[in-house]
Amino acid sequence: MVFALTVMSTIPWLWLMSIDAHWYSTLFAWYATISWFVATFASVILLMIYLKSKGYFSGVTDEHMHDLGKYLFAFSIFWTYLWFSQFMLIWYANIPEEVTYFVTRIEDYKIPFFGMLAMNFIFPFLVLMNSDYKRIPWFIVMAGIVILIGHYLDVFNMIMPATVGDRWSIGLPELSAVALFLGLFLLIVFYSLSKQSLLAKGNPFIKESEHFHY
Repeated sequence: MVFALTVMSTIPWLWLMSIDAHWYSTLFAWYATISWFVATFASVILLMIYLKSKGYFSGVTDEHMHDLGKYLFAFSIFWTYLWFSQFMLIWYANIPEEVTYFVTRIEDYKIPFFGMLAMNFIFPFLVLMNSDYKRIPWFIVMAGIVILIGHYLDVFNMIMPATVGDRWSIGLPELSAVALFLGLFLLIVFYSLSKQSLLAKGNPFIKESEHFHY
């Protein structure tokens, strides 16, 4: 409930959509939330593969990674559905206070705008569609990294046009901010994991999950 009232509604409205004061979209909260969902699945996959490479989660098999890859692919397509639904309705209606949101991004942010679409839709669609690829660890790692970069560009496109106009850049300040928050994220996550058992003790389905097969 807390997640639904903050991440899925209040934060997208107050922190992101309010930057464009005269623009609105009834799909924006869902669209932003699913973007974070996809980034979450990509992060979980990368952490899982890293921990497995260090000797943890020995029970994790290629079938588990295949299922996580399916989640990543499914939510990437769902993100595309919401993005296109928002874009199509606004572009087709051509209401000035609505369509200016996409006109600004298409005209002044061609590289991050179309690059974001390629990494968040075209890349997952072509790469994660194949069932065998989702069982290859290095392939899933590559897909997760590309998708995370794509969703960083998605947030970049949400914020920068209404704050700096056409004077955008991706340089040392942007990369330093990413490195800072990535470092904090990894510090908190690995510190928390070091204090807890990575296996759910007493779970009656733990043996069944180890022999999971699709």
